[in-house]
Amino acid sequence: MKLVIYYSLFAFIAMIVNFLVQELTLTVYLGTYRLWLSIFLGTIAGLIIKFFLDKHYIFKYLVKSHGHNFILFFLYSVMGLITTLIFWGFELSFYYIWGTDVMKYVGGGLGLILGYLSKYFLDKKYVFTSKREG
Repeated sequence: MKLVIYYSLFAFIAMIVNFLVQELTLTVYLGTYRLWLSIFLGTIAGLIIKFFLDKHYIFKYLVKSHGHNFILFFLYSVMGLITTLIFWGFELSFYYIWGTDVMKYVGGGLGLILGYLSKYFLDKKYVFTSKREG
């Protein structure tokens, strides 16, 4: 149960970071493709935060070197590609159906929840497979 609470909390933190970066980008950049840029930058920010929280507190994973950490982050990111498509699909669908930022974030939240659930099992099976701490 403790694992579920922590994983949910970290997913929520990553979602908040994602959405804050999106809002900041939309506020600062008013040019072409601003929606796409905001979603992309928000996704990257959320990914980085979630990786470090998952690595240390969910999977208690110990890396051997900076190179090992980079490979681990790469694998983590690859597993996130499928789940990111789920997130983006929901967020953009809600935005284009209802045409408001509020509904964009509702769709994004639903997509992130579904994506994070899938990602936990992918990460457990394919990314954080050995060398756990204590």
